[in-house]
Amino acid sequence: MRKDLDIDALRERLRARLAELEAGHEARTEASRTVDLDQARTGRLTRMDALQQQAMAQESNRRAQLEKQRIRGALQRIESGDYGYCVRCQEPIGAGRLEADPSATLCIECASDTD
Repeated sequence: MRKDLDIDALRERLRARLAELEAGHEARTEASRTVDLDQARTGRLTRMDALQQQAMAQESNRRAQLEKQRIRGALQRIESGDYGYCVRCQEPIGAGRLEADPSATLCIECASDTD
């Protein structure tokens, strides 16, 4: 376990963010439901706008799911004692990087290599 990190504070940030994502799940799900394309009731531009809104909501939902996976993984690494180490090279991830993104899995060098 890393001594240079405030693991408890990072754990709480991760849990708080996970709770935020869970709380917004219903709204994102509702917004991504199938769009009613009844041409007699709505105009073409309104339907196009509704489809665009639906696509944006679906993408938002997908991103939220990915973020929840990353957060759950970080919480598991905290519990196992592996938190704060790069999953590729096993070197410590910079404290500043973890402060910016507590769910980071790669050190800056390995993250740069993947781009």
